[in-house]
Amino acid sequence: MSEENLYSFDNEQYRRTYWHTCSHVLAQAVKRLYPEVKLAIGPSIDNGFYYDLDSPFPFTQEIMEKIEAEMRRICKEKLKLERFELPREEAIRYMEEREEPYKVELIHDLPEDAVISFYRQGEFVDLCAGPHIDSTGRIKGNALKLTACNAAYWRGDAKRKSLQRIYGVAFPKKDELDEYLRRLEEAKLRDHRKLGRELGLFMTDELVGRGMPMFLPKGYTVWRLLENYIRDKELKLGYQHVLTPCVGTVDLYKTSGHWDHYQKNMFPAMEVEDEMYVLRPMNCPHHMRIFANQPHSYRNLPVRIGEIAHDFRYEASGTLKGIERGRHFCQNDAHLFVTPEQIKDEVSKVCDLIFETYKDFGITDYRCVLSLRDPADKEKYHDDDEMWNTAENALRDVLVELGLHFTEEIGEAAFYGPKLDVNVMPAVGAEYTLSTCQLDFCLPAKFHLTYVDKDGAERTPVVIHRAILGSLDRFMAYLIEETMGAFPTWLAPVQAKFLPVTDRANDYCWALADKLEERGFRVEVDERNEKIGKKIREAQMEKIPYMLVVGDRDMENGTVSPRHRSDGDLGAMPLDQFIALLQDEVDSKSRK
Repeated sequence: MSEENLYSFDNEQYRRTYWHTCSHVLAQAVKRLYPEVKLAIGPSIDNGFYYDLDSPFPFTQEIMEKIEAEMRRICKEKLKLERFELPREEAIRYMEEREEPYKVELIHDLPEDAVISFYRQGEFVDLCAGPHIDSTGRIKGNALKLTACNAAYWRGDAKRKSLQRIYGVAFPKKDELDEYLRRLEEAKLRDHRKLGRELGLFMTDELVGRGMPMFLPKGYTVWRLLENYIRDKELKLGYQHVLTPCVGTVDLYKTSGHWDHYQKNMFPAMEVEDEMYVLRPMNCPHHMRIFANQPHSYRNLPVRIGEIAHDFRYEASGTLKGIERGRHFCQNDAHLFVTPEQIKDEVSKVCDLIFETYKDFGITDYRCVLSLRDPADKEKYHDDDEMWNTAENALRDVLVELGLHFTEEIGEAAFYGPKLDVNVMPAVGAEYTLSTCQLDFCLPAKFHLTYVDKDGAERTPVVIHRAILGSLDRFMAYLIEETMGAFPTWLAPVQAKFLPVTDRANDYCWALADKLEERGFRVEVDERNEKIGKKIREAQMEKIPYMLVVGDRDMENGTVSPRHRSDGDLGAMPLDQFIALLQDEVDSKSRK
Protein backbone atom coordinates (compact mmCIF):
# COMPACT_ATOMS: atom_id res chain seq x y z
CA MET A 1 0.00 0.00 0.00
CA SER A 2 1.34 3.45 -0.95
CA GLU A 3 2.07 6.00 1.78
CA GLU A 4 -0.73 8.17 0.38
CA ASN A 5 -3.25 5.34 0.85
CA LEU A 6 -1.76 4.37 4.21
CA TYR A 7 -2.67 7.78 5.65
CA SER A 8 -5.99 8.08 3.82
CA PHE A 9 -9.40 8.00 5.48
CA ASP A 10 -10.33 5.45 2.81
CA ASN A 11 -8.04 3.11 4.76
CA GLU A 12 -10.29 1.86 7.57
CA GLN A 13 -7.35 0.96 9.81
CA TYR A 14 -5.91 4.49 9.59
CA ARG A 15 -9.36 6.05 10.07
CA ARG A 16 -9.90 3.97 13.22
CA THR A 17 -6.41 4.82 14.50
CA TYR A 18 -6.99 8.53 13.85
CA TRP A 19 -10.30 8.49 15.74
CA HIS A 20 -8.79 6.44 18.56
CA THR A 21 -6.13 9.11 19.00
CA CYS A 22 -8.88 11.75 18.98
CA SER A 23 -10.49 10.00 21.94
CA HIS A 24 -7.21 10.41 23.86
CA VAL A 25 -7.09 14.08 22.90
CA LEU A 26 -10.65 14.40 24.23
CA ALA A 27 -9.67 12.75 27.52
CA GLN A 28 -6.57 14.95 27.84
CA ALA A 29 -8.66 18.08 27.28
CA VAL A 30 -11.15 17.00 29.95
CA LYS A 31 -8.38 16.27 32.48
CA ARG A 32 -6.73 19.62 31.82
CA LEU A 33 -9.93 21.53 32.39
CA TYR A 34 -11.53 19.31 35.06
CA PRO A 35 -8.89 17.21 36.88
CA GLU A 36 -11.51 15.73 39.21
CA VAL A 37 -13.17 13.80 36.34
CA LYS A 38 -12.28 10.09 36.24
CA LEU A 39 -11.49 8.28 33.00
CA ALA A 40 -13.22 5.07 31.92
CA ILE A 41 -12.75 3.96 28.29
CA GLY A 42 -12.42 5.75 24.96
CA PRO A 43 -12.47 3.76 21.70
CA SER A 44 -13.04 4.57 18.06
CA ILE A 45 -16.41 3.53 16.65
CA ASP A 46 -17.90 3.22 13.17
CA ASN A 47 -18.58 6.94 12.86
CA GLY A 48 -16.10 8.63 15.16
CA PHE A 49 -15.07 8.13 18.76
CA TYR A 50 -16.24 8.55 22.34
CA TYR A 51 -14.93 8.62 25.87
CA ASP A 52 -16.81 7.47 28.99
CA LEU A 53 -16.22 9.75 31.95
CA ASP A 54 -17.24 9.81 35.62
CA SER A 55 -17.94 13.46 36.34
CA PRO A 56 -19.53 15.13 39.40
CA PHE A 57 -21.27 17.59 37.05
CA PRO A 58 -23.12 17.22 33.74
CA PHE A 59 -21.32 18.06 30.52
CA THR A 60 -23.47 20.93 29.30
CA GLN A 61 -23.22 22.41 25.82
CA GLU A 62 -21.11 25.25 27.22
CA ILE A 63 -18.66 22.79 28.82
CA MET A 64 -18.54 20.72 25.62
CA GLU A 65 -17.52 23.84 23.69
CA LYS A 66 -14.70 24.49 26.19
CA ILE A 67 -13.48 20.90 25.84
CA GLU A 68 -13.58 21.18 22.06
CA ALA A 69 -11.52 24.38 22.14
CA GLU A 70 -8.94 22.70 24.41
CA MET A 71 -8.74 19.75 22.01
CA ARG A 72 -7.82 22.16 19.23
CA ARG A 73 -5.04 23.59 21.39
CA ILE A 74 -3.69 20.09 22.02
CA CYS A 75 -3.64 19.43 18.28
CA LYS A 76 -1.63 22.64 17.75
CA GLU A 77 0.87 21.54 20.42
CA LYS A 78 1.86 18.60 18.19
CA LEU A 79 2.40 16.28 21.15
CA LYS A 80 4.21 13.06 20.36
CA LEU A 81 2.43 9.83 21.37
CA GLU A 82 4.82 7.47 23.12
CA ARG A 83 4.04 3.89 24.08
CA PHE A 84 5.49 2.22 27.18
CA GLU A 85 4.80 -0.94 29.19
CA LEU A 86 4.70 -1.69 32.92
CA PRO A 87 4.52 -4.91 34.95
CA ARG A 88 1.06 -5.63 36.38
CA GLU A 89 1.65 -4.49 39.98
CA GLU A 90 3.54 -1.39 38.87
CA ALA A 91 0.80 -0.56 36.38
CA ILE A 92 -1.84 -0.84 39.12
CA ARG A 93 0.15 1.46 41.42
CA TYR A 94 0.68 3.88 38.57
CA MET A 95 -3.05 4.25 37.96
CA GLU A 96 -3.82 4.32 41.70
CA GLU A 97 -1.41 7.23 42.10
CA ARG A 98 -3.20 9.04 39.31
CA GLU A 99 -6.52 8.28 41.07
CA GLU A 100 -8.07 6.47 38.12
CA PRO A 101 -10.17 3.65 39.68
CA TYR A 102 -11.71 2.51 36.40
CA LYS A 103 -8.27 1.98 34.87
CA VAL A 104 -7.22 0.01 37.96
CA GLU A 105 -10.22 -2.28 37.54
CA LEU A 106 -9.40 -2.82 33.86
CA ILE A 107 -5.83 -3.81 34.70
CA HIS A 108 -7.01 -6.26 37.38
CA ASP A 109 -9.27 -7.92 34.78
CA LEU A 110 -6.54 -8.38 32.18
CA PRO A 111 -5.17 -11.92 31.71
CA GLU A 112 -2.10 -12.76 33.78
CA ASP A 113 0.10 -12.92 30.69
CA ALA A 114 -1.26 -9.70 29.16
CA VAL A 115 1.11 -6.96 28.02
CA ILE A 116 0.04 -3.84 29.92
CA SER A 117 0.77 -0.83 27.78
CA PHE A 118 0.24 2.92 28.13
CA TYR A 119 0.41 5.91 25.81
CA ARG A 120 1.82 9.29 26.84
CA GLN A 121 1.15 12.60 25.10
CA GLY A 122 2.56 15.55 27.00
CA GLU A 123 1.39 15.43 30.62
CA PHE A 124 -1.41 12.97 29.78
CA VAL A 125 -1.08 9.18 30.11
CA ASP A 126 -3.72 6.58 29.35
CA LEU A 127 -3.94 2.81 29.69
CA CYS A 128 -4.28 1.60 26.11
CA ALA A 129 -3.35 -1.22 23.75
CA GLY A 130 -3.21 1.20 20.80
CA PRO A 131 -2.46 1.73 18.03
CA HIS A 132 -2.25 5.52 17.66
CA ILE A 133 -0.96 8.02 15.16
CA ASP A 134 2.43 9.46 16.09
CA SER A 135 1.46 13.04 16.96
CA THR A 136 -1.57 15.09 17.93
CA GLY A 137 -0.39 17.49 15.24
CA ARG A 138 -1.70 15.10 12.58
CA ILE A 139 -5.25 15.81 13.81
CA LYS A 140 -6.84 18.84 12.14
CA GLY A 141 -8.25 20.88 14.99
CA ASN A 142 -10.69 22.80 12.80
CA ALA A 143 -12.11 19.53 11.47
CA LEU A 144 -13.15 17.93 14.76
CA LYS A 145 -16.46 18.23 16.55
CA LEU A 146 -18.01 16.91 19.76
CA THR A 147 -21.46 15.81 18.72
CA ALA A 148 -23.34 14.53 21.76
CA CYS A 149 -23.22 13.49 25.40
CA ASN A 150 -25.34 10.59 26.67
CA ALA A 151 -25.52 8.37 29.73
CA ALA A 152 -23.69 5.02 29.56
CA TYR A 153 -23.31 2.31 32.17
CA TRP A 154 -19.78 1.30 33.14
CA ARG A 155 -18.90 -1.76 31.08
CA GLY A 156 -22.46 -1.83 29.70
CA ASP A 157 -23.85 -3.20 32.96
CA ALA A 158 -27.08 -1.54 34.15
CA LYS A 159 -26.16 -2.49 37.72
CA ARG A 160 -22.92 -0.49 37.57
CA LYS A 161 -22.21 3.24 37.75
CA SER A 162 -23.87 5.49 35.20
CA LEU A 163 -21.22 7.52 33.38
CA GLN A 164 -21.32 10.26 30.75
CA ARG A 165 -20.29 9.38 27.21
CA ILE A 166 -19.02 12.23 25.04
CA TYR A 167 -19.16 11.46 21.32
CA GLY A 168 -17.04 13.15 18.69
CA VAL A 169 -15.97 12.95 15.09
CA ALA A 170 -12.98 14.26 13.14
CA PHE A 171 -11.80 14.41 9.54
CA PRO A 172 -8.60 15.35 7.71
CA LYS A 173 -10.35 18.35 6.08
CA LYS A 174 -12.86 20.88 7.35
CA ASP A 175 -15.12 20.53 4.31
CA GLU A 176 -15.44 16.81 5.11
CA LEU A 177 -16.56 17.71 8.64
CA ASP A 178 -19.02 20.28 7.23
CA GLU A 179 -20.52 17.63 4.94
CA TYR A 180 -20.79 15.18 7.83
CA LEU A 181 -22.53 17.79 10.01
CA ARG A 182 -24.89 18.56 7.13
CA ARG A 183 -25.82 14.89 6.98
CA LEU A 184 -26.36 14.89 10.75
CA GLU A 185 -28.81 17.77 10.41
CA GLU A 186 -30.63 15.91 7.65
CA ALA A 187 -30.72 12.84 9.86
CA LYS A 188 -32.42 14.88 12.58
CA LEU A 189 -35.07 16.02 10.10
CA ARG A 190 -35.62 12.44 8.92
CA ASP A 191 -35.47 10.80 12.36
CA HIS A 192 -38.52 8.55 12.52
CA ARG A 193 -38.88 9.21 16.25
CA LYS A 194 -39.28 12.95 15.65
CA LEU A 195 -41.58 12.48 12.65
CA GLY A 196 -43.56 9.75 14.40
CA ARG A 197 -44.30 12.14 17.24
CA GLU A 198 -45.13 15.12 15.00
CA LEU A 199 -47.39 13.09 12.68
CA GLY A 200 -49.14 11.22 15.48
CA LEU A 201 -47.97 7.79 14.32
CA PHE A 202 -46.70 6.22 17.55
CA MET A 203 -45.70 7.08 21.09
CA THR A 204 -43.63 5.77 23.96
CA ASP A 205 -44.41 6.03 27.64
CA GLU A 206 -42.04 5.48 30.56
CA LEU A 207 -44.86 3.98 32.62
CA VAL A 208 -45.48 1.38 29.89
CA GLY A 209 -41.76 0.69 29.57
CA ARG A 210 -38.68 1.46 27.53
CA GLY A 211 -38.59 -0.06 24.08
CA MET A 212 -42.35 -0.67 24.11
CA PRO A 213 -43.73 1.70 21.44
CA MET A 214 -47.47 2.08 21.03
CA PHE A 215 -49.00 2.75 17.61
CA LEU A 216 -51.59 5.52 17.48
CA PRO A 217 -54.56 5.35 15.08
CA LYS A 218 -52.70 6.88 12.10
CA GLY A 219 -49.59 4.80 12.71
CA TYR A 220 -51.58 1.61 13.12
CA THR A 221 -53.33 2.35 9.82
CA VAL A 222 -49.94 2.26 8.07
CA TRP A 223 -48.92 -0.82 10.06
CA ARG A 224 -52.16 -2.61 9.08
CA LEU A 225 -51.68 -1.74 5.40
CA LEU A 226 -48.18 -3.23 5.50
CA GLU A 227 -49.53 -6.35 7.21
CA ASN A 228 -52.29 -6.77 4.61
CA TYR A 229 -49.83 -6.16 1.77
CA ILE A 230 -47.41 -8.92 2.74
CA ARG A 231 -50.08 -11.37 3.91
CA ASP A 232 -51.92 -11.11 0.58
CA LYS A 233 -48.68 -11.80 -1.31
CA GLU A 234 -47.92 -14.81 0.89
CA LEU A 235 -51.42 -16.26 0.48
CA LYS A 236 -51.00 -16.18 -3.31
CA LEU A 237 -47.75 -18.15 -2.88
CA GLY A 238 -49.32 -20.94 -0.83
CA TYR A 239 -48.45 -19.80 2.70
CA GLN A 240 -50.66 -20.95 5.56
CA HIS A 241 -50.98 -18.35 8.30
CA VAL A 242 -51.16 -19.26 11.98
CA LEU A 243 -51.48 -17.52 15.33
CA THR A 244 -49.29 -18.66 18.22
CA PRO A 245 -48.79 -17.47 21.82
CA CYS A 246 -46.33 -14.75 22.82
CA VAL A 247 -44.89 -17.03 25.52
CA GLY A 248 -43.39 -20.49 25.64
CA THR A 249 -41.94 -22.79 28.24
CA VAL A 250 -38.26 -22.69 29.06
CA ASP A 251 -38.15 -26.34 27.94
CA LEU A 252 -39.30 -25.26 24.47
CA TYR A 253 -36.27 -22.96 24.16
CA LYS A 254 -33.94 -25.50 25.69
CA THR A 255 -35.00 -27.92 22.98
CA SER A 256 -34.47 -25.34 20.21
CA GLY A 257 -31.12 -24.24 21.62
CA HIS A 258 -32.14 -20.62 22.16
CA TRP A 259 -31.80 -21.03 25.91
CA ASP A 260 -28.12 -21.91 25.53
CA HIS A 261 -27.27 -19.52 22.69
CA TYR A 262 -29.69 -16.61 23.03
CA GLN A 263 -30.70 -16.35 26.69
CA LYS A 264 -29.01 -12.99 27.31
CA ASN A 265 -31.36 -11.45 24.72
CA MET A 266 -34.47 -12.95 26.32
CA PHE A 267 -36.62 -11.55 29.10
CA PRO A 268 -36.23 -13.34 32.45
CA ALA A 269 -38.24 -16.49 32.97
CA MET A 270 -41.43 -16.34 35.05
CA GLU A 271 -42.86 -19.16 37.12
CA VAL A 272 -46.51 -20.14 36.63
CA GLU A 273 -47.88 -23.19 38.50
CA ASP A 274 -44.44 -24.76 38.90
CA GLU A 275 -43.64 -24.27 35.20
CA MET A 276 -41.18 -21.73 33.80
CA TYR A 277 -42.24 -19.51 30.89
CA VAL A 278 -40.50 -16.80 28.87
CA LEU A 279 -41.68 -14.12 26.47
CA ARG A 280 -40.70 -15.44 23.08
CA PRO A 281 -37.85 -13.75 21.22
CA MET A 282 -38.73 -15.52 17.94
CA ASN A 283 -41.33 -17.87 16.53
CA CYS A 284 -39.49 -20.82 15.02
CA PRO A 285 -39.96 -23.16 18.03
CA HIS A 286 -43.73 -22.65 17.93
CA HIS A 287 -43.82 -23.32 14.19
CA MET A 288 -41.69 -26.44 14.62
CA ARG A 289 -44.30 -27.80 17.01
CA ILE A 290 -47.09 -26.96 14.55
CA PHE A 291 -45.31 -28.97 11.84
CA ALA A 292 -44.86 -31.86 14.30
CA ASN A 293 -48.58 -31.82 15.09
CA GLN A 294 -49.42 -34.13 12.17
CA PRO A 295 -47.62 -36.62 9.88
CA HIS A 296 -46.22 -35.37 6.58
CA SER A 297 -45.38 -36.93 3.25
CA TYR A 298 -42.94 -35.63 0.65
CA ARG A 299 -46.06 -35.13 -1.49
CA ASN A 300 -47.33 -32.24 0.69
CA LEU A 301 -43.97 -30.51 1.08
CA PRO A 302 -43.11 -27.70 1.08
CA VAL A 303 -45.23 -26.60 4.00
CA ARG A 304 -45.08 -22.80 4.34
CA ILE A 305 -46.15 -21.52 7.77
CA GLY A 306 -46.44 -17.74 8.12
CA GLU A 307 -47.29 -15.40 10.98
CA ILE A 308 -47.27 -11.71 11.85
CA ALA A 309 -45.93 -12.48 15.29
CA HIS A 310 -45.39 -10.40 18.41
CA ASP A 311 -41.90 -10.97 19.82
CA PHE A 312 -39.92 -9.65 22.77
CA ARG A 313 -36.18 -9.23 23.18
CA TYR A 314 -34.28 -7.72 26.04
CA GLU A 315 -32.31 -5.07 24.17
CA ALA A 316 -29.92 -2.88 26.15
CA SER A 317 -31.48 0.52 26.83
CA GLY A 318 -28.69 2.29 24.95
CA THR A 319 -29.55 0.45 21.73
CA LEU A 320 -33.27 1.25 21.74
CA LYS A 321 -34.38 3.49 18.88
CA GLY A 322 -38.08 4.21 18.49
CA ILE A 323 -39.77 1.53 16.39
CA GLU A 324 -36.53 0.68 14.55
CA ARG A 325 -35.21 -1.23 17.54
CA GLY A 326 -37.50 -2.00 20.45
CA ARG A 327 -38.08 -4.65 23.08
CA HIS A 328 -41.43 -5.50 21.51
CA PHE A 329 -41.84 -5.83 17.75
CA CYS A 330 -43.83 -7.78 15.16
CA GLN A 331 -42.06 -10.02 12.68
CA ASN A 332 -43.26 -10.84 9.21
CA ASP A 333 -42.06 -14.37 9.89
CA ALA A 334 -42.41 -17.64 8.02
CA HIS A 335 -40.90 -21.12 8.09
CA LEU A 336 -40.77 -23.29 5.03
CA PHE A 337 -40.42 -27.03 5.63
CA VAL A 338 -38.83 -28.53 2.51
CA THR A 339 -37.02 -31.57 1.18
CA PRO A 340 -33.32 -31.10 0.29
CA GLU A 341 -34.28 -31.17 -3.39
CA GLN A 342 -36.66 -28.22 -2.88
CA ILE A 343 -34.11 -25.87 -1.30
CA LYS A 344 -33.06 -24.12 -4.50
CA ASP A 345 -36.59 -23.55 -5.77
CA GLU A 346 -37.90 -22.28 -2.44
CA VAL A 347 -34.93 -19.98 -1.76
CA SER A 348 -35.39 -18.64 -5.29
CA LYS A 349 -39.06 -17.90 -4.59
CA VAL A 350 -38.14 -16.16 -1.34
CA CYS A 351 -35.61 -13.99 -3.18
CA ASP A 352 -38.20 -13.19 -5.85
CA LEU A 353 -40.65 -12.10 -3.14
CA ILE A 354 -38.02 -9.92 -1.45
CA PHE A 355 -37.06 -8.09 -4.63
CA GLU A 356 -40.66 -7.80 -5.87
CA THR A 357 -41.53 -6.18 -2.54
CA TYR A 358 -38.56 -3.84 -2.79
CA LYS A 359 -39.73 -2.80 -6.27
CA ASP A 360 -43.20 -1.95 -4.91
CA PHE A 361 -41.65 0.24 -2.23
CA GLY A 362 -38.97 1.78 -4.45
CA ILE A 363 -36.09 0.26 -2.50
CA THR A 364 -33.04 0.23 -4.77
CA ASP A 365 -30.04 0.85 -2.50
CA TYR A 366 -29.30 -2.53 -0.92
CA ARG A 367 -26.72 -5.29 -0.92
CA CYS A 368 -26.87 -9.04 -0.31
CA VAL A 369 -24.72 -10.73 2.33
CA LEU A 370 -24.14 -14.44 2.89
CA SER A 371 -23.77 -14.52 6.67
CA LEU A 372 -21.63 -17.42 7.89
CA ARG A 373 -20.62 -18.71 11.32
CA ASP A 374 -17.28 -18.14 13.00
CA PRO A 375 -15.95 -21.71 13.42
CA ALA A 376 -13.88 -20.62 16.43
CA ASP A 377 -16.92 -19.35 18.34
CA LYS A 378 -18.28 -22.45 20.06
CA GLU A 379 -20.45 -20.42 22.44
CA LYS A 380 -22.49 -18.52 19.86
CA TYR A 381 -22.98 -21.30 17.32
CA HIS A 382 -24.39 -24.82 17.47
CA ASP A 383 -21.32 -27.08 17.51
CA ASP A 384 -21.65 -29.39 14.51
CA ASP A 385 -19.03 -28.81 11.81
CA GLU A 386 -20.57 -31.26 9.34
CA MET A 387 -24.00 -29.63 9.63
CA TRP A 388 -22.51 -26.16 9.14
CA ASN A 389 -20.44 -27.17 6.13
CA THR A 390 -23.49 -28.76 4.53
CA ALA A 391 -25.77 -25.78 5.22
CA GLU A 392 -23.27 -23.09 4.20
CA ASN A 393 -22.32 -24.87 0.98
CA ALA A 394 -25.97 -25.49 0.12
CA LEU A 395 -26.99 -21.87 0.57
CA ARG A 396 -23.89 -20.55 -1.22
CA ASP A 397 -24.51 -22.89 -4.18
CA VAL A 398 -28.13 -21.75 -4.45
CA LEU A 399 -27.20 -18.07 -4.43
CA VAL A 400 -24.53 -18.64 -7.07
CA GLU A 401 -26.96 -20.60 -9.26
CA LEU A 402 -29.50 -17.79 -8.93
CA GLY A 403 -26.88 -15.36 -10.23
CA LEU A 404 -27.25 -13.22 -7.10
CA HIS A 405 -24.33 -10.91 -6.34
CA PHE A 406 -23.36 -11.21 -2.67
CA THR A 407 -20.49 -10.81 -0.26
CA GLU A 408 -19.65 -13.20 2.58
CA GLU A 409 -19.29 -12.15 6.22
CA ILE A 410 -17.96 -14.41 8.97
CA GLY A 411 -19.66 -14.44 12.35
CA GLU A 412 -23.03 -13.03 11.24
CA ALA A 413 -25.01 -16.28 10.92
CA ALA A 414 -27.86 -17.30 13.19
CA PHE A 415 -26.74 -19.77 15.86
CA TYR A 416 -28.40 -22.62 13.97
CA GLY A 417 -27.57 -21.86 10.35
CA PRO A 418 -26.26 -19.53 7.61
CA LYS A 419 -28.45 -16.84 6.09
CA LEU A 420 -28.88 -14.41 3.27
CA ASP A 421 -29.23 -10.90 4.68
CA VAL A 422 -30.47 -8.07 2.49
CA ASN A 423 -29.05 -4.88 3.94
CA VAL A 424 -30.54 -1.54 2.95
CA MET A 425 -28.70 1.76 2.92
CA PRO A 426 -31.13 4.32 4.33
CA ALA A 427 -31.19 7.99 3.37
CA VAL A 428 -29.18 8.72 6.50
CA GLY A 429 -27.23 6.53 8.90
CA ALA A 430 -25.59 3.15 8.63
CA GLU A 431 -26.98 0.20 6.70
CA TYR A 432 -29.08 -2.42 8.42
CA THR A 433 -30.86 -5.65 7.58
CA LEU A 434 -34.49 -5.56 6.46
CA SER A 435 -35.00 -8.99 4.89
CA THR A 436 -33.44 -12.35 5.65
CA CYS A 437 -33.55 -15.94 4.39
CA GLN A 438 -31.95 -18.57 6.63
CA LEU A 439 -31.17 -22.22 5.91
CA ASP A 440 -31.57 -24.53 8.89
CA PHE A 441 -30.54 -28.18 9.18
CA CYS A 442 -30.27 -27.86 12.97
CA LEU A 443 -33.66 -27.14 14.56
CA PRO A 444 -35.64 -29.77 12.57
CA ALA A 445 -33.31 -32.41 13.98
CA LYS A 446 -33.56 -31.00 17.51
CA PHE A 447 -37.36 -31.21 17.34
CA HIS A 448 -37.25 -34.66 15.68
CA LEU A 449 -39.31 -33.48 12.71
CA THR A 450 -39.90 -36.04 9.97
CA TYR A 451 -41.68 -36.63 6.70
CA VAL A 452 -42.14 -39.86 4.75
CA ASP A 453 -40.07 -39.84 1.56
CA LYS A 454 -41.00 -41.49 -1.76
CA ASP A 455 -39.15 -44.68 -0.71
CA GLY A 456 -41.23 -44.93 2.50
CA ALA A 457 -38.33 -43.92 4.75
CA GLU A 458 -38.57 -41.20 7.39
CA ARG A 459 -36.45 -38.14 6.59
CA THR A 460 -35.72 -34.89 8.42
CA PRO A 461 -36.95 -31.80 6.55
CA VAL A 462 -34.84 -28.71 6.01
CA VAL A 463 -36.31 -25.45 7.30
CA ILE A 464 -36.02 -22.09 5.57
CA HIS A 465 -36.59 -19.22 7.99
CA ARG A 466 -37.50 -16.03 6.13
CA ALA A 467 -38.74 -12.53 6.86
CA ILE A 468 -39.55 -10.27 3.91
CA LEU A 469 -40.43 -7.03 5.69
CA GLY A 470 -38.27 -8.13 8.62
CA SER A 471 -40.19 -6.61 11.49
CA LEU A 472 -43.11 -4.42 10.45
CA ASP A 473 -41.91 -1.88 13.01
CA ARG A 474 -38.42 -1.53 11.50
CA PHE A 475 -39.79 -1.53 7.96
CA MET A 476 -42.15 1.29 8.89
CA ALA A 477 -39.29 3.24 10.52
CA TYR A 478 -37.33 2.84 7.29
CA LEU A 479 -40.25 4.16 5.23
CA ILE A 480 -40.79 7.13 7.54
CA GLU A 481 -37.16 8.19 7.21
CA GLU A 482 -37.00 7.57 3.45
CA THR A 483 -40.17 9.56 2.76
CA MET A 484 -39.73 12.04 5.65
CA GLY A 485 -43.24 11.02 6.69
CA ALA A 486 -44.75 11.77 3.26
CA PHE A 487 -46.06 8.25 2.65
CA PRO A 488 -47.17 7.39 -0.88
CA THR A 489 -50.91 7.83 -1.34
CA TRP A 490 -51.71 4.13 -1.00
CA LEU A 491 -49.99 4.01 2.42
CA ALA A 492 -50.88 7.45 3.78
CA PRO A 493 -53.01 7.26 6.94
CA VAL A 494 -55.10 10.15 5.58
CA GLN A 495 -55.22 10.24 1.78
CA ALA A 496 -57.31 13.36 1.28
CA LYS A 497 -58.46 16.19 3.49
CA PHE A 498 -61.35 18.50 2.69
CA LEU A 499 -60.65 22.14 3.47
CA PRO A 500 -63.89 24.19 3.28
CA VAL A 501 -63.18 27.85 2.57
CA THR A 502 -66.28 28.95 4.51
CA ASP A 503 -68.74 27.36 6.92
CA ARG A 504 -71.24 27.25 4.03
CA ALA A 505 -69.14 24.48 2.44
CA ASN A 506 -69.02 22.19 5.48
CA ASP A 507 -72.07 20.07 4.64
CA TYR A 508 -70.98 19.75 1.00
CA CYS A 509 -67.53 18.55 2.15
CA TRP A 510 -68.99 15.98 4.51
CA ALA A 511 -71.26 14.63 1.76
CA LEU A 512 -68.28 14.23 -0.59
CA ALA A 513 -66.17 12.72 2.19
CA ASP A 514 -68.87 10.06 2.71
CA LYS A 515 -68.66 9.15 -0.98
CA LEU A 516 -64.88 8.77 -0.78
CA GLU A 517 -65.12 6.66 2.37
CA GLU A 518 -67.67 4.42 0.67
CA ARG A 519 -65.00 3.75 -1.98
CA GLY A 520 -62.54 2.78 0.75
CA PHE A 521 -60.48 5.97 0.88
CA ARG A 522 -59.26 7.53 4.11
CA VAL A 523 -60.42 11.14 4.40
CA GLU A 524 -60.88 13.93 6.91
CA VAL A 525 -62.75 17.25 6.93
CA ASP A 526 -61.21 20.33 8.53
CA GLU A 527 -64.24 22.40 9.44
CA ARG A 528 -62.46 24.64 11.92
CA ASN A 529 -63.20 28.35 11.70
CA GLU A 530 -59.70 29.17 10.42
CA LYS A 531 -58.36 30.95 7.36
CA ILE A 532 -57.88 28.67 4.38
CA GLY A 533 -54.16 29.51 4.22
CA LYS A 534 -53.64 28.16 7.72
CA LYS A 535 -55.62 25.01 6.93
CA ILE A 536 -53.47 24.37 3.84
CA ARG A 537 -50.20 24.95 5.74
CA GLU A 538 -51.19 22.58 8.53
CA ALA A 539 -52.38 19.88 6.12
CA GLN A 540 -49.07 20.27 4.28
CA MET A 541 -47.18 19.77 7.57
CA GLU A 542 -49.27 16.65 8.18
CA LYS A 543 -47.89 15.30 4.84
CA ILE A 544 -51.40 14.58 3.52
CA PRO A 545 -51.19 13.71 -0.21
CA TYR A 546 -54.28 15.65 -1.32
CA MET A 547 -55.94 18.76 0.09
CA LEU A 548 -59.38 19.41 -1.35
CA VAL A 549 -60.05 23.13 -1.16
CA VAL A 550 -63.81 23.70 -1.49
CA GLY A 551 -65.46 27.10 -1.93
CA ASP A 552 -68.73 28.53 -3.23
CA ARG A 553 -67.79 27.98 -6.88
CA ASP A 554 -67.12 24.27 -6.22
CA MET A 555 -70.53 23.90 -4.62
CA GLU A 556 -72.19 25.68 -7.55
CA ASN A 557 -70.38 23.53 -10.13
CA GLY A 558 -70.35 20.24 -8.18
CA THR A 559 -66.54 20.09 -8.22
CA VAL A 560 -63.55 19.85 -5.92
CA SER A 561 -60.22 21.68 -6.22
CA PRO A 562 -57.46 19.24 -5.26
CA ARG A 563 -54.05 20.46 -4.24
CA HIS A 564 -51.22 17.90 -4.17
CA ARG A 565 -48.63 18.23 -1.41
CA SER A 566 -45.76 18.40 -3.95
CA ASP A 567 -47.41 19.15 -7.32
CA GLY A 568 -49.51 22.05 -6.03
CA ASP A 569 -52.91 23.17 -7.32
CA LEU A 570 -54.42 20.74 -9.85
CA GLY A 571 -57.46 22.88 -10.71
CA ALA A 572 -61.18 22.25 -10.24
CA MET A 573 -62.54 18.87 -11.36
CA PRO A 574 -65.64 16.68 -10.84
CA LEU A 575 -65.46 14.37 -7.84
CA ASP A 576 -65.52 11.27 -10.09
CA GLN A 577 -62.41 12.51 -11.90
CA PHE A 578 -60.61 12.99 -8.60
CA ILE A 579 -61.70 9.53 -7.42
CA ALA A 580 -60.28 7.99 -10.60
CA LEU A 581 -57.00 9.85 -10.07
CA LEU A 582 -56.83 8.69 -6.46
CA GLN A 583 -57.75 5.09 -7.34
CA ASP A 584 -55.05 4.94 -10.01
CA GLU A 585 -52.38 6.02 -7.51
CA VAL A 586 -53.53 3.42 -4.99
CA ASP A 587 -53.81 0.57 -7.52
CA SER A 588 -50.42 1.29 -9.08
CA LYS A 589 -48.81 1.85 -5.68
CA SER A 590 -47.44 5.08 -7.05
CA ARG A 591 -44.66 6.51 -4.92
CA LYS A 592 -45.91 10.12 -5.24
